[in-house]
Amino acid sequence: MQFQEEQDYNKRFDMGLWVRLARYAKPFYKHLAIISIAMLACAGGDVIFPLLTREAIDTFVANGETSGLGMFILKYMTVLLLQVGCIFTFCKLSGHVEVGMCHRIREIGFKRLQELPFSFYDKTPVGYMIARMTSDAQRLGDTIGWGLIDLLWSAGYIVMVMIIMLTLNVQMSLMVMLVMPIIAVVAVYFQKRILKSYREVRKTNSKITGAFNEGIMGAKTTKTLVREEANYGEFTELTTSMKKSSIRAAVLSALFMPIVSSLGSLAAAYALWKGGYDVFSGALSFGTLTVFMNYTTQIFEPISSIARIFADLQSSQAAAERVITMIETEPEISDSPEVIEVFGDSFHPKKENWPGIKGDIVFDNVSFQYSGGEKVLKNFDLHIEAGQTIALVGETGSGKSTIVNLICRFYEPTEGRILIDGVNYKERSQLWLQSHLGYVLQQPHLFSGTIRENIRYGRLDATDEEVEQAARMVDAEEFILKFEKGYDTDVGEGGNRLSIGQKQLISFARALIADPAIFVLDEATSSVDTETEQKIQQAIQTALSGRTSFIIAHRLSTIRNADRILVIQHGEVTEQGTHKELIRKRGYYYNLYANQFKEERENALLGRKSI
Repeated sequence: MQFQEEQDYNKRFDMGLWVRLARYAKPFYKHLAIISIAMLACAGGDVIFPLLTREAIDTFVANGETSGLGMFILKYMTVLLLQVGCIFTFCKLSGHVEVGMCHRIREIGFKRLQELPFSFYDKTPVGYMIARMTSDAQRLGDTIGWGLIDLLWSAGYIVMVMIIMLTLNVQMSLMVMLVMPIIAVVAVYFQKRILKSYREVRKTNSKITGAFNEGIMGAKTTKTLVREEANYGEFTELTTSMKKSSIRAAVLSALFMPIVSSLGSLAAAYALWKGGYDVFSGALSFGTLTVFMNYTTQIFEPISSIARIFADLQSSQAAAERVITMIETEPEISDSPEVIEVFGDSFHPKKENWPGIKGDIVFDNVSFQYSGGEKVLKNFDLHIEAGQTIALVGETGSGKSTIVNLICRFYEPTEGRILIDGVNYKERSQLWLQSHLGYVLQQPHLFSGTIRENIRYGRLDATDEEVEQAARMVDAEEFILKFEKGYDTDVGEGGNRLSIGQKQLISFARALIADPAIFVLDEATSSVDTETEQKIQQAIQTALSGRTSFIIAHRLSTIRNADRILVIQHGEVTEQGTHKELIRKRGYYYNLYANQFKEERENALLGRKSI
C-alpha cells in the first residue's frame, strides 16, 4: 500500500478558509477584541501626532506664541501615554494568543489523530502529520497572534488618514489615492505567484520531515543495506527543491514591497510639488503642508505593511489549508449519533451504559476491500463461540490480519455485518469494544518510561501488585528482577533497551492486566527465540482460558492446543478443525506442519536456533 501524496491546493486567497480557522480561535475572541481596540486606538494616536505637529508649527512657530504651550504639552503627553499603554497591551495579549492558538491547534489535531482509523495511518506518512502539528501550527499561531492584528492597525490607520486628508485638501488627496488601485493590481499579480511558491515550500517541508523520520527509524536498515549515499542523494534532492521554492517566494516578496514603496514615493513627490505651490500662493498653511506630507509619506508605510502581511498570509494559507484538512478529516469509522448518545465517545464514555461482553462473534456474509484495492474477503461467514481459541493459518496476504482487524473494528466490513453477542457491533461504541480487547503484535511497541508504567498502560488504575501479578502470569518477572531497578527500569524510546523477547513479554502482560474478553496474538512468537516462545505458550494456556482468543501464527507449535484452527486462503476458510483433525486430513495444514517440523528437527540436529 502506497503512502498518499500531499494534497495540492490551487485556490487563490481563500477568505472562507480563514473564517473556518477563526472558529478555532473562539477561546481568544475576548483577547482579540481587546487587541483590536488597542490597535485602533494606537492607529488613532499615530494619526493625531501629525495634527499636533501642525498645531505647534502654525501656533507656536509661525506666530511666535507661547501661550497655551502647557496645554499642548499635556495633550501630547496624553497621546504618548495612550500609545505606550496600547503597545504594551498589544504585545502582551498577542503573545498569549500566539502561544494559545499553537496549543489549541495541536490539541485539536492530536485529538483528531486519536479518532482517525488505521486506514488513515496506512496512507499518511508520519512526517506529514508531524509537520502539520509543529511548523504549520506555529505558523498559524504567529499569523493570528501578530499578522492579522498588524493588518487591522494598518487598515485603521489608512482609513483615518484618508478621511483627514480629504478634509485638508480634496484634490491632493484624490491624486494620492489614485496610486492605490495600481498597488491593488500589483498585489493581485504577485499574490498568486507567492502563494504557489509557499505551497511548494510547505509541501516539501512535510516530505523532508518524513525523510527525517524514516532515516531515524530505519537507521539500522540503512547501515546493513549500505544506503547512506542513496539516502543522502534523495534527501539533497528534497532540500534543493525546498531551497528553490523558498528563494522564489523570497524574491517575489522582496520585489513586491519595493514596488509599493516606489509608487508611494511618486505620490509623495506630487504632494510636495502641489502643496508647496499652494503654500506660496497662500492657499495652504505651512503647518498643513507639513501634516499633509507626513500623512502622504506615512500612509504608504501601512500599505507596504499590508503588502508584507498579505504576502505572509499566502505562506500561512498554505499552512492553514494543510492543518484544517487534517483536523477536519472525517474518520472513515465513526459511531452514529444514537450510539454516542447512549454509550458516549472515545473521550466522554458513558461506561454506566456499557453492556458486558461474552465474546460470541459472527461474520455474516462479510465482504471487505481496502480503499482502492481488491477484495480481501468476499461473502465470508464464520461463527466463533465465546471462550474459544481460534488459530488463523495461511500465506501472507491471505486475509488473516484482515479478519482480526475487522473483529477489533480497526476496519469495518464494506458489505455484510459482524455480530458480537448477537448484536451488530456498529450498534455499540468503538471504545466499548476496544476496551475489551487485548492485542499483542509481532513487533511490540513500548512507550518511553519504566517497565511498571508500560504494563500499567493496559489499565491505568492497576496497583503495583496487579502489575507484578500480570508480569508473573507471562513469566516476565524473572528477567525484570535481574535489572538493577527491577520494575522501575527505564525501557528507552520504543523499548530499545530491551530485547524483542523481553518487549514481547511486557506487551503480553500489558494486554493481560486489562482482563480483556477478546484476545489477539498477531504473530506474537515469530520474532522470539525458542525459550521465550515456550514461556509465551505457557502464558497462553493460563491467560487465554475463558476468553475468546485469536492467534495468528507462523510457528504451528504455538497453536496445537487451539479449539479450532482455520486455514485461510484468498479470503476463504479452506480447512478447519483441531490440530489432530487437520493432521488426519493430510491437506494444506498437514503439509505446512510437516515441513516446519522437519525444519525444526534439522535445526536442532545442527545446533541452530529456531527463531
